Amino acid sequence: MRPSRYRARTRSAVPRPSRPDRHPHPRGETMSEIAIRDDRAAGRLEAYAGDEVVGHIEYFVLESPGRALVPVHTIVEPAHEGKGIAGSLARELYVMSAREGVPVAPLCPYVVKWGARHPDEAPAADPELLSAAKAWLAAHPGRF
Repeated sequence: MRPSRYRARTRSAVPRPSRPDRHPHPRGETMSEIAIRDDRAAGRLEAYAGDEVVGHIEYFVLESPGRALVPVHTIVEPAHEGKGIAGSLARELYVMSAREGVPVAPLCPYVVKWGARHPDEAPAADPELLSAAKAWLAAHPGRF
């Protein structure tokens, strides 16, 4: 029998620290400490750290030619940037749309880019709904 050229791996006697489910961000909270709430009446999907709103997506509900959620702006407070909050908000918007059976017609540049990076979670928007959403926004200039 020929000797194997591969050595068996042995575990080190020095214990490794356990890896937590969520790593804290260098600047503070973890994503598990962020709660996302929909304020449909105000047209805001909000991310909270405790009682503080740390980010939000402003959106409206398009009714014609079909119902759609239309995100217009994504904003994260400067002290909380780089923590994945905007992505979590975009993901939750698409989860809401799937739960309600309503498509998303994104006008927000961030949500458009997020959707392009996550096509399995963010179905492409219907061009007719996008055109109608742009027309609605132009007709309501003071809304956003």
